[in-house]
Amino acid sequence: MIKLISIIVPVFNEEKAISAFYTKLDQVLAPIEAIGKYQFEIIFNDNHSTDNSFPLLKELANNDSRVRIFRLSRNFGYQRSIYFGYIKCKGEAAIQLDIDLQDPPELINSFLEEWENGFEFVYGIRKKRSEGLLINITRKIFYRFLSRFSDVPIPVDAGEFRLIDRKIIEVLKLISDHQPYLRGLIASIGFRQKGIDYHRAKRVLGESKFNIFGLATIALDGITNYSIAPLRLMTVFGFFIFLFSIIAFLTYMISSFYHQGEWPAGFTTLALLILINLGVVSLFLGIIGEYLGRTFKQVKREPLANVQEEI
Repeated sequence: MIKLISIIVPVFNEEKAISAFYTKLDQVLAPIEAIGKYQFEIIFNDNHSTDNSFPLLKELANNDSRVRIFRLSRNFGYQRSIYFGYIKCKGEAAIQLDIDLQDPPELINSFLEEWENGFEFVYGIRKKRSEGLLINITRKIFYRFLSRFSDVPIPVDAGEFRLIDRKIIEVLKLISDHQPYLRGLIASIGFRQKGIDYHRAKRVLGESKFNIFGLATIALDGITNYSIAPLRLMTVFGFFIFLFSIIAFLTYMISSFYHQGEWPAGFTTLALLILINLGVVSLFLGIIGEYLGRTFKQVKREPLANVQEEI
């Protein structure tokens, strides 16, 4: 029996990359389909691109029956776009693949082999990345921090390049998460997991849509969705500040008793301590606000994405 495999591709203003991506993907899928064991559907989720991406995708769909397109009513973001693709796909397994070709489509065959070996979740591990030293170090620190303090085991150095079985897809349909961090969400579902090492290439066509702010937002989603370590840190830090305050107060009272009239005013020191305290309190209130804000968005239960046009 031929098995249907879904390829999910998020798109936003990628007119320069679409043709090269499709050509490469078609070259990879052709020998796999020739075996007669698999057939594919290619789902492009267009995050309301403002360039020529959507017309180019429509042209692909007109010439290839495997291609499905969902043009979303606005830019719902990278993570939600992928999640929406999982919800809409029909395959017995789904593979997420970025259109920039930094993740090699050639690895699809290896993913399928491990899936056939019984692994419901197969993911790529980025052993090498063609990016700047600073961003590489930052990513490695974040991945290890999240893995260390997450409430669920999250694969280190793994991105969105993955295969998930229909069992996991059905679980995702039951989860209402409108600010998802998919690496953590899928890992938390469980099932048998397997990582495959690969080298992540440098982007050649088009421009990355992720700036420092975008990467920081995803990192913040990962931390607040799957770790309460910041809240615990606030509790511990607050306890030590309270303890320090009690000791300082007792020291002041004892010194005042024995050295009446000699205790220095210390206005500058006091002012600095107050400012530091206000800074710490503001930081902690910001952390609490991030958790509350995400809770508020979840409670609203807005749609994961809205479709403007489907092809």
